[in-house]
Amino acid sequence: MSDYQPRIDDISRVLMEALDAPAQLQSLPAFAEVDRDLMRQVLEEAGKFVASEVAPLQRSGDEIGCRFENGSVTMPPGSRAAYQAFWQGGWPALACAPEDGGQGLPAVLEAVLYEMLSAANHGWTMAPGLLHGAYECLKHHGSAELKARYLEKIATGEWLATMCLTEPQAGSDLGLVRTKAVPQADGSYRVSGTKIFISGGEHDLTDNIVHLVLARLPDAPPGPKGLSLLLAPKFLPDSQRNGVHCERIEEKMGLHGSPTCVLRFEEATGWLVGEPHRGLNAMFVMMNAARLHVGLQGIGLLEAAWQKAHAYAQERRQMRAPGATQTSLIQDHPAIQRILATQRAWIDGGRLLAYRTAVELDMLKHHPDAARREAAQRWCSLVTPVLKAVWTHQGFYGASECLQVFGGHGYVREWGIEQIVRDARVTMIYEGTNEIQAIDLLVRKVLPDGGEALGALFDELAGEGPLPAEVQQYGAQLRQLTARLAQAAAYRQDLPYWVADDFLHAVGLALLAWAGSRIAAVLPDWQAAEHALQTWILPQFALRTQIMERQLAASEHAAPAPAAA
Repeated sequence: MSDYQPRIDDISRVLMEALDAPAQLQSLPAFAEVDRDLMRQVLEEAGKFVASEVAPLQRSGDEIGCRFENGSVTMPPGSRAAYQAFWQGGWPALACAPEDGGQGLPAVLEAVLYEMLSAANHGWTMAPGLLHGAYECLKHHGSAELKARYLEKIATGEWLATMCLTEPQAGSDLGLVRTKAVPQADGSYRVSGTKIFISGGEHDLTDNIVHLVLARLPDAPPGPKGLSLLLAPKFLPDSQRNGVHCERIEEKMGLHGSPTCVLRFEEATGWLVGEPHRGLNAMFVMMNAARLHVGLQGIGLLEAAWQKAHAYAQERRQMRAPGATQTSLIQDHPAIQRILATQRAWIDGGRLLAYRTAVELDMLKHHPDAARREAAQRWCSLVTPVLKAVWTHQGFYGASECLQVFGGHGYVREWGIEQIVRDARVTMIYEGTNEIQAIDLLVRKVLPDGGEALGALFDELAGEGPLPAEVQQYGAQLRQLTARLAQAAAYRQDLPYWVADDFLHAVGLALLAWAGSRIAAVLPDWQAAEHALQTWILPQFALRTQIMERQLAASEHAAPAPAAA
């Protein structure tokens, strides 16, 4: 089947009409000249590059994959040439500061670019996917010397970067990290230890790779608060090879075009990024940026799957549709219409929420008013884990639904849909599993203030225009559930962890309902998706809240009696 093609008209309508992004961004001095025409031009050029240079490598990247030999990794054919064209064309530098070699454009344009890249070729996109997070981490926490040496190389994408957290015994629990960093007389450190699951830990795309590594200094306290962050490049400033060795690449379910490496740091030279023992503070700058982009991966992969299923449904004839007198195209069968319309609603609604989050990141960074920056921080804090978890969940399960449109043909390699399903599965795991996102939302961000921030977010949406009745209802139910959960957690501390996933998905459905109401007014052919949203998607909110209600009822029934006066 044909390769993914960016649907620039639909993207532009969501971004510029439903979200009104140009007007919002032009209110910031940094983007006063970023008008609708400029944004459209950037999107069109990005779409051309993605369609012509990246999408055609999707299948060969999967079938040929990466080759590991004697500690070196050779990327699939065409990957290096495409990446060299990518960074030399200025695409990694879209949202980086001009003084660092960037173009100084809004973060939302970068977000759309990476949505398209993920849809076109998820494996290839893994290579530049961490660049912006590494750039922000080094810009905010790196020393003047490190920034002078590495910041522009990372901003422009001339050198790629990695995020080295995980170890064989330390996955989500980073407090178990054992990699050591020993200080040297010249101010550098010797880094020793093994890191696993390192995307792009070794490759031939760029002349150097900048590794950001979590490790422990000799005087580090135990647990996550004892971790420090260090920068250890593949090649040192004197061009000597550093003590960073790729021991193997993993054989994986998907993402065959991206090398997932086991790296051994053997007294590798590194330099501290940020303060000693505060490495997670610096690393979270990188991780939070990555989580938004993982949510965009879910949206992009679902769009790619939908495109394939939609095209197949327009060609394949099977049986007679209800009311037809002869064999019909399968797009005329209600079962297929339901699948396609449902995924369309998830894609466009997710786009609006993700693009809004990217705009809020710019507000947080550039807006002169402290109250507006606080509102932006609240949005990003609450919505990012929802985007990451809910839309990667739908990216995988929705892509599987799109495979169903093909019947048996979807299960074989020829049509390309099975690759998308395989590639999408990891998005629910990396950059913090979806279970961790749910705990982060409910336990760390909603319950501590009794739901005040979440309530303020819904009040903010109401202030932007009349809310649909269901959104008002959902917001009220979530506030009520939050109050009851906070009360019940006082005597049953594990309860929020049991219901966190349902709570996160309920928030996601409430936000999707709001997004759908905005999109319906600007996308002329959205009636089928609107019907799917109201008929099959939003009723899931009741199911999620019923599960929480039952858990609460059981807990409240078992609550200790109040003490006698």
